[in-house]
Formats: sequence, structure tokens, C-alpha cells
Amino acid sequence: MIRSPFFILVLLTLVSSCKKEPIPGKTDSNPNSTIAFVLRDKAISFYGSERYDSAFFYFDKSKTLFELDKDSANIGYCLYKMAETQQVYGDYTGSEETITELLSYQLKDYDAAAYNLLGVISKELGNYDDAIERYAKSGELAKTEADRQSPQNNIAAVYIEQGKYAKARLVLEDILKSGLLDTQAYQNRKARVIDNLGFACFKENENQTGLRLMNKALATRIKNGDAYGSIESYLHLSEYYKDKDFGQFLENANHAYEEATAVNSVDERLEALQLLMSYNKEKGKNRYALRFNSLNDSIRKVRNNAKNQFAKIKYDSKEAKEENLKLKNKNIATDLALQKSQNEKNIWISGAAVLLTLLILLINYFRNKRKQDRLKTSYLTETRIAKKVHDELANDVFHTMSYAETKPIHEPQYKEELINLLDGIYQRSRNISKENDTIDTGEKFEMYLIEMLNSYKTGERQVIIKTNNPVNWPKVTNEKKIAVYRVLQELMVNMKKYSQATFVIVGFDMDSHLIMIEYTDNGIGILKDQIRKSGLQNVENRIDAIDGTFIFETINKGCKIKITFPK
Repeated sequence: MIRSPFFILVLLTLVSSCKKEPIPGKTDSNPNSTIAFVLRDKAISFYGSERYDSAFFYFDKSKTLFELDKDSANIGYCLYKMAETQQVYGDYTGSEETITELLSYQLKDYDAAAYNLLGVISKELGNYDDAIERYAKSGELAKTEADRQSPQNNIAAVYIEQGKYAKARLVLEDILKSGLLDTQAYQNRKARVIDNLGFACFKENENQTGLRLMNKALATRIKNGDAYGSIESYLHLSEYYKDKDFGQFLENANHAYEEATAVNSVDERLEALQLLMSYNKEKGKNRYALRFNSLNDSIRKVRNNAKNQFAKIKYDSKEAKEENLKLKNKNIATDLALQKSQNEKNIWISGAAVLLTLLILLINYFRNKRKQDRLKTSYLTETRIAKKVHDELANDVFHTMSYAETKPIHEPQYKEELINLLDGIYQRSRNISKENDTIDTGEKFEMYLIEMLNSYKTGERQVIIKTNNPVNWPKVTNEKKIAVYRVLQELMVNMKKYSQATFVIVGFDMDSHLIMIEYTDNGIGILKDQIRKSGLQNVENRIDAIDGTFIFETINKGCKIKITFPK
């Protein structure tokens, strides 16, 4: 099962040894070096107090100064900690780029740990073969036999993810037979091996052996105060009991949730809630599902913000380097220019003044134009949102106020109905906010588009997405991406409000000249002269704006819409 970044960080410390990675010493006393060490020590302090965003910022700043002194040992240390920090927030792409930069320095002290980090990335992204290869490389580069067993344990965990339980058992049993983990210093690491072995035995239907080993690992972890390890044990045990003993399943899943909450391990809280909501036997609303959705939305927002912040820090650092290089080149050019005649200098100054004047005029022109465009767009957006609030919320709010004034809401049946009315208003408000949010037109546009379409799935409605020839979205302009997103969003909203459809198909296709989208549902359909009233006139306008065509037809059951536009 996939572990949280907080568990990942625990695993990383087991790579080279059970001690912390060595911090390179101070080698110079020049001004750059002195500032670099101050910033590095500040980053270490933030890292120790789990303020990872601040730690990343100062590690990056100190690395830049160490680069000026060509202090490769401290550059490597900073890069390693930055890569770890990125994995804490699930920024695996950014972490892999940082590790690649670290490996380019060919620092043997960090090679084993770096490949283990790469293995974690591959495992978390589901690239299991790559993960095994990278863990094996980490083991080859480890300095001692005991250190090699941590990557081996990670390989066994990947085998378990792949369902190769027999192979996992062989690896784990060899680790235990070696006896290298029998000392007190390695008890937590040994408990992890035993727990994984027990889980693999359970998956091979050796229930008694599996249960005995998992309970043994849990007892060791509780005894040693290994809170993170205990969470893993409780999750394994809850999965063991889920089809055998509901009471034991519920007890272990709740233990996992409580421990994860106590140590602020968000992913394990989500995993425990996922188990609880999947096997919930209570009638009515699934309270575990409500907790899961709320927590999942919050952590996704935090991690996305962190990823963006990390990318900005690295981008700003790169820009600063380029600016410094430009400044040096500019100084050289200035020195050469001083050697020319006074007449040439006057010509250049005059030319520069003219260009600067033109540049200022152009900047002011485009700045004013952008301001006008933003004001116009803002006005249109506000008008649209105001109409939605009036049409969709005003009546509901008035009805709810009347209900609260005329009904004895202290009585349970009326109180419950009032809560349902308020929940409906909340859901409508949330939908309006989501429909008017910004659209990410970058590399993940296709993923966000599919997520938006799938968000209209319910227990009574299916949404199927078909792709014949995949659309090369990175080659499509941002304006067309936004138009496609808003058009499909409008169609799905219209379907949800009016069509009573239980089945929706959205197909994507592409040839050498055109991109084609076909929408079909089995709702009640809509007449041609009702298009303007239903809001589909706005869809036609958007398609016209990107030189596309919009063909609408009512079929026996439902409607079909064909959209085409040039690539």
C-alpha cells in the first residue's frame, strides 16, 4: 500500500545508516561562504521543526552561494535535503529533477541515498519495475551489509504492491535469517520487516502465520514508541479482519486513524478513512466519507501550493543566476564602450534614449489595454455570477428563511429538513464557485478536464469518456483549451439541471486538421428553439469564437452534440 510522504521521510533515514546524514563542515571564511553557512544552518533548524517550506527556501539560497565557492560537499547536502522536502509534499517530479542535479556532482556519500529517493518516487507513481531497479542500485552502493537491507526491504514492499507475495517473502525471510537486525538499535527496522512478511503471508492465505507476525510487529512498535510504524501495523490488521471480524476491523482501522491524527500523518488518516467508509455499516450519511472528502480537499490544496512554491523558488534562483551573468557581461561591454570615441558613445546614448522612450510608450499602451481587458472580463464574470446567484440561490434562500420562520425547527423532523435545505444551498454555492474558478491550461489540463467531467458521476448517473485518436493537448492553444473546458462544463451543468439523463458519453477524436468532440446523453432532449433559454447559446458563442462548428440534434432518447474546431 502507498505510504504517505511522512512515512517516506522515515524510510529515507534508513538508507545509509541508522544515523543522520553527515553535515559537511566549514571550509572557508570568505564573505560568500560565511553567509552560505548561516543560511544552511537556518534551513537545518527549519527542517528539524518540520517547517519544510522555509527549509527548502534557505537550502536553495545557501546552495546558490556554495556554488560560487564550488563547495560540492555542501551543494550535495543542500540538494539532498531539498529533494527530501519535495517528497514530503508529494512533489515527485520536482524531487526527481533535484536528485538528477545531485547525481551530476558524483558525490559517493549521497549516491545510495539518492537512488533510494528515486526508488520512492517510482513506487509512489506506480512505476514498480523502475522502483525495484533503483532500490537495487541503492543497495549496491550502500557501505555496509546492514545498510543494504533497507533497500531490500523496500523491494519487498514493491513486490507486495505488485501482488508477488512469494517473491516478497523470500526477500524478507533472507533479511531476518541474516541476524543483522537482531540488535536493539535495529528493532524498529526489524518490526517493519516482520510486519511486511506477515502481510505477505496473509495475502497468500496463510492467515494464522500472517496474523501472528503482524501482531508481533505491532507489539514491538508499541513497546518502542514507534508511532508511525504502529499506524502501518493497524492498517495491515484492519485489512486482515475486514472480511473476517467486523469488530476487530473497526477497532484496528480506528486505531490507525487516531495514531495518524496524533502524529499529523495525513495520508494515513485518509487511508484509514477510506477503509472505514468502504466497509461502513451505518445507515444514513457516511460520516467517514464526509471526513475523507474534507481532509482530502485540504491536503491537495496545501500540497499543490507547496509544489508551486518550490517551483517558484527554483525559478527565481535560476533567474538570479542569469541576471548576475547578464550583469557581468554588461560590465564588460561597458568597459569596451568606454574605449570608443566620444562621438560613438553619444550615438549609442541617443539611440538608447529613443529605444527606451519607445519601450516605455509600448509598455504603457499594453498595460492600459490589459487593464481594460481585465475590467471587461471582470464585469462579464460578475454579471454571470450575479445571474446564477439570483436564479439558483435567491429562491432557495427565501424558501429556507420562510421554512425556518413557520416551522417548529426545534423538533427533529423539521430540524433535519432545515439542515437538508441549507446543505442544498451550500452545494449550489460551491458549484457556482467551482464553475467560475481559473482553468489550468498547462501540462495537466487533460487530467483536470477529465476530473471535471467525472465530477458529475453519481450513483444514478454514469459518465463515460471515450478517446479514439488521443488529442495532443500541449499543442492546442490556451484559448481553445479554455473554450473546450467551459463548453463541456456548460453541457454537463445543463444536463444535470434539465435533461434527467442517467447515461452520458463524451468522446474525443483528432485527425490531421480537426479536433472533434461528441457529447451524447439519454435525457429528455431539448428543442432547437429552447437552446437560448437553456444556456446552450453561450456554448455556440464559445465555439464560434475559436472558428469551430456546433451541431445539435435531438435523438429518440436524449440529445447528441458534435463540436469540431481546427487544431
